[in-house]
Amino acid sequence: MKLVLVSAALAIAAVTPCEAQVELKTYANPDGYIDVQALTCAQLANTYQEDADHLTAWYSGWYNGLAKKHMMKVERAKDLEHEIIVYCKANKDKKVIQAIDVVFNQYRDQNGIKMKK
Repeated sequence: MKLVLVSAALAIAAVTPCEAQVELKTYANPDGYIDVQALTCAQLANTYQEDADHLTAWYSGWYNGLAKKHMMKVERAKDLEHEIIVYCKANKDKKVIQAIDVVFNQYRDQNGIKMKK
């Protein structure tokens, strides 16, 4: 019975598509910079989890800086970072900044948050 289970697990693993994960620096230019506005969801989804977490935290700081906000709600930030990564894994053809926009707008809609114009 164990042999059957092991064989089945190996067969499933053999046909399950998997992509090699790469370091975030793979997407940097020769000077070591990443164009954060051009980075795709496929690239984010293909990085190691800690690199994806690091990058989404950077984006959070960038957006909060643009909004002149200086406070962070840790659990909300973690949850939204996770949602961005999940969205990117399902929508690899999008840019990360598009994913952020979708996830943030969904969050605002669900929580009745209105943006000032």
